[in-house]
Amino acid sequence: MIAALNTIVKSVSNVIWGIPLILAILTTGIYLTIRSGLVQLRWFKHAFHLISGRFDRPDHKGHITHFQALSTALSATIGTGNIAGVATAIAAGGPGAVFWMWISALFGMAVKFTSATLAVKYRKVTKDSVKGGPMYYIELGIREKYGWNFKWLAVFFALSTAIAAFGIGNMVQANSVADALSNLILGSNAAKSGLFTVRLVIGLILAFLTGLVIIGGIKRIASVASRLTPTMSVLYALGALTVLALNYHKLPGAIALIFRSAFTGEAARGAILGSFVLYTMRMGFARGVFSNEAGLGTAPMAHSAAKTNLPAREGLVAMLGPFIDTIVICTMTALVIVVSGLYSSGLDGAPLTAQSFAQHLSKYGQVLVSLSLALFAYSTLIGWYFYGEKGIEYLIPHPKVIFYYKLLWVVLIVVGAVASLQMVWNISDVFNGFMALPNLVALILLGGVAIEELKRYVSDPSNLKPVR
Repeated sequence: MIAALNTIVKSVSNVIWGIPLILAILTTGIYLTIRSGLVQLRWFKHAFHLISGRFDRPDHKGHITHFQALSTALSATIGTGNIAGVATAIAAGGPGAVFWMWISALFGMAVKFTSATLAVKYRKVTKDSVKGGPMYYIELGIREKYGWNFKWLAVFFALSTAIAAFGIGNMVQANSVADALSNLILGSNAAKSGLFTVRLVIGLILAFLTGLVIIGGIKRIASVASRLTPTMSVLYALGALTVLALNYHKLPGAIALIFRSAFTGEAARGAILGSFVLYTMRMGFARGVFSNEAGLGTAPMAHSAAKTNLPAREGLVAMLGPFIDTIVICTMTALVIVVSGLYSSGLDGAPLTAQSFAQHLSKYGQVLVSLSLALFAYSTLIGWYFYGEKGIEYLIPHPKVIFYYKLLWVVLIVVGAVASLQMVWNISDVFNGFMALPNLVALILLGGVAIEELKRYVSDPSNLKPVR
């Protein structure tokens, strides 16, 4: 019965995350890129200046700084996709999948800009809280611009967010942490007795550490994320750069292989005859979206809490997310795998990444990947909690409901650490798709509003000058 249900859910997931949705996200990104006048290229340098703190205005509405907002959003996106997701894309679609991940991130930057701009414009700010995200611009933005009542679509998005959060943001991440740390602790004995106890202890510790953070709300989540996310990213990057430095002579060939196989489908072992290039593109786009979440509508909820009265300013900050997540961190993982030559070895996911690092860094490479996977997954746990809370808050705005949601979140971390989660993965994929659909509709309908905010922002020279 369970196996049959899992098969059905997986089939639904494959349909939702098939070519049509991936093309819808890509097409939306291309449309917003053109309409914004290449916002991700023209204002890229200024976006980095914004997170320096020199543009922060403590007197503006909001609860967290630009840097904290970006760190919170990245804490939820930098995770298993950067280690396991990249490896899966290359193992199935060949090295060329990396090129299509880059393309997804490039256009995803325009999507992130638009969604975060709209999230700030239509948010509700009080002294104690900020309510913002796709559900608010779906309801308020579409009503303001067109006079249509799309609250039902906003409710659908919020419900999908709350459900998806328990899966992809909670149990799946807890399971990844338990996998990584139990293998690190037990080594070759990971399949023997004592595994359940170790995973249970890991789950309990993880639940406790997560509870300490989420009980403090967005300010504490942002504070932890702004320290944890940069630290873990730098440590992982240093490990990857060490491997690449040891193999500097292979880098030109690896990069050439990525570009060449993007258009030939070389080594795309998951494809059927005659569809190698299409399969490579699909794997690259799918894993790119999974990694940076552009189009899903998650990051706007974090960026809506930023201290700013200028919606486009936070939109520019938000568009750095796909660049850092996919073009920087995912590329490092990809190059390590490609220079190792193990992408055609039959390995897949995190084991492929771990073995690629270990080939050059011995056991230290496996330790690095295991610890990075654990830290990335933990950061995703706290980041996705905030998204789930925002979904529940929109549906049932009552403090007691939020308290019970926190409690359930902590309990399910322990469950996720010890359970088998194939069905949870599939259900999460389904509801992630359900999040993307209403968000893409809103972005198409309200893209012009975000562009007007951008024009208003850049037309005032004082907005482009630091205040400190």
